[in-house]
Amino acid sequence: MFNYLLTEEQKKIRDEARDLVKWVPRDMILDMDKDKIKFPKEFLSEAGRRNLLGCRYPKKWGGRDMDWVTTCAVMEEIGTLGYEFACVFGVGAELVCDAIIIHGTDAQKDKYVKPLLKGELFAAECLTEPRGGSDFFGATTTAEDKGDHFLLNGQKRFIVGGEGADFFLVYARTDFDPEAKPQKSLTAFLVDRTEGVETKYLYGLMGCRGGGTARLIFKDVKVPKENVLGEVNGAYPVFNTMMIPERLGTAVMTIGAARPALEIATNYTSRRKAFGQIIAQFEGVSFQIAEAVMLLDAARALGYATARAVDEGVDMHLIRRMVSESKKFITESCQKAVHNAMQVVGGIGYTTIFPIERIYRDVRLASIWTGTSEVMSMITAHEWYREFLLQKAANLPRDYEADAEDAFAEEEKIYE
Repeated sequence: MFNYLLTEEQKKIRDEARDLVKWVPRDMILDMDKDKIKFPKEFLSEAGRRNLLGCRYPKKWGGRDMDWVTTCAVMEEIGTLGYEFACVFGVGAELVCDAIIIHGTDAQKDKYVKPLLKGELFAAECLTEPRGGSDFFGATTTAEDKGDHFLLNGQKRFIVGGEGADFFLVYARTDFDPEAKPQKSLTAFLVDRTEGVETKYLYGLMGCRGGGTARLIFKDVKVPKENVLGEVNGAYPVFNTMMIPERLGTAVMTIGAARPALEIATNYTSRRKAFGQIIAQFEGVSFQIAEAVMLLDAARALGYATARAVDEGVDMHLIRRMVSESKKFITESCQKAVHNAMQVVGGIGYTTIFPIERIYRDVRLASIWTGTSEVMSMITAHEWYREFLLQKAANLPRDYEADAEDAFAEEEKIYE
């Protein structure tokens, strides 16, 4: 952790998160990985009791009036328990809560946010469908206007908290005109677990177990009109604001998940002997540890710089680029750091004697969910080209192309 980036108040909350990490029983971690615990309600309830859920939201609704930098510090610490702990911690109290705080009515905040941040209710976000992951506008779940309510039908899959959540943020198609713009065809709903909401089954996951990741089926579910989040056919603005907590939150918590692997590997290599000496003295070992340290430091630097940009309210196009860069760079850097940790520990790192194998399995999800690395690259490229061309049109501070010996050679710079 970069202590010098945090105020005294932020350090205090960070330390509270560390106390929560110490509180978690070893058996809870092991039972989640074995899917004996299908959803960690006890953990979330304790986090709510300690007022650690949603610390950046207004005190009026149960938060602590903090900011994104503080959230990053808390999320990183929660991630040290295991990636799935941070996933369930963030999905309800960051993703779903964020949408309601920004786009919801006071009645919705009172009904859903207050108990959510107290750890008395649990929430899940329902975006991905069997026919599409990254294709948000390809949603086929429908909600028909029936006068005093909407009738919801469809399926969502890979829903963290699908088993265990009390209510769901669901995106569904509400404009069925084939000519309608995709950005104005979907609506966001707050859907209680009620008649017609079925958890079909839990997925057998490679890692990140115990978070209740399930397929949900909605069959003729009656959703009251007052449970529309934002406006009818106005899900796109909700989705856009959600990209910050989804992707930046996912990124920074991966740093926490990777940290224990690095610490375990450092401890092991500083004690393990081979060929008559401590293996940390071999460059083939210590250089891999050094690379892992560098990657986590660089990841943290980018993540916290992005958090500061969000807190300062800089241009949304720059935030989109920085969040996308953070999601891709941090998650992939953390995966490499965990890879290095397993490599230097050797064969025993591939067993359940050390938790590195579980960490390795868990962090593989990081570069897939909430937007793949490829989607992050696509957004980064789009925003960078846009930014560059705007700067060029406004006259760059210097024509760097002219600083070459033959910059003005005839018939050499051909673009068509």
